[in-house]
Amino acid sequence: MFDKIFSKRHRVLLKELVKTDFKLRYQGSALGIAWSVLKPLMLFTVMYMVFVKFLKFTDGTSTYPIVLLLGISLWGFFTEATSVGMQSIVARGDLLRKINFPKYIIVIASTMSALISLTINMFVVIVFALITRVDFTWWAVLTPLSIIQLYLLAVGVALILSTLYVKYRDISHIWEVVLQALFYAMPIVYPISMVMANFPAVAKVMMLNPVTQSIQDVRHNLIAPETVSTAWNTLNHAWYGLIPIAISITVFIFGVVIFNKHSKKFAEDL
Repeated sequence: MFDKIFSKRHRVLLKELVKTDFKLRYQGSALGIAWSVLKPLMLFTVMYMVFVKFLKFTDGTSTYPIVLLLGISLWGFFTEATSVGMQSIVARGDLLRKINFPKYIIVIASTMSALISLTINMFVVIVFALITRVDFTWWAVLTPLSIIQLYLLAVGVALILSTLYVKYRDISHIWEVVLQALFYAMPIVYPISMVMANFPAVAKVMMLNPVTQSIQDVRHNLIAPETVSTAWNTLNHAWYGLIPIAISITVFIFGVVIFNKHSKKFAEDL
């Protein structure tokens, strides 16, 4: 599978699909690509006013607003990558029936479009961090590793969901509910310290979630290494931090296997 994606013809196809997906996402809107920045900022404003100002969900540090914005941006990427990736095969059904090429390119293209939006949002986060005088440390160089982990997990989930979505369109509604549940089951709009103070066992289980680990690691490494807890320093043993990474890799491999097994019949099923 992976030997094909690096061929020149497939790289060109992937590049064109990524460009097309990214352009179509904002086609017809007055602000266009600016929405990739405005959407997380608007959501951040709502979440900040409701959860931080009104409900007092904060760790009490000056960096928490940036930590909140970063968490929303990363969660937005995971949501977008898995949701758009899930529908990508069906959306490109006409292309599948006309051209013979590795079907996984379609899913990867959709997730890479989401990755472009995340890259733009990360620049916005860094600008806000500079404005608020966040002290960056050497931990920041580890940030890409956590984003890569989150991306591999998102691709694995997208491959599984897209395979199921070809035959079972109800998957989209189920996944929407799952995402909503996951959003509140992870420390995105509230600090993990609030859970650790009252339910330490629950906090440790939450840290085993690979999405939680990725988000917390990025927050820790990029913005607040002294105040943001991670799986590496929260669980009883630092090696437990490898469990979420192992889950991410397992989901990715499982997604590749399942997708590759059923992809030959996609054109017929569509």
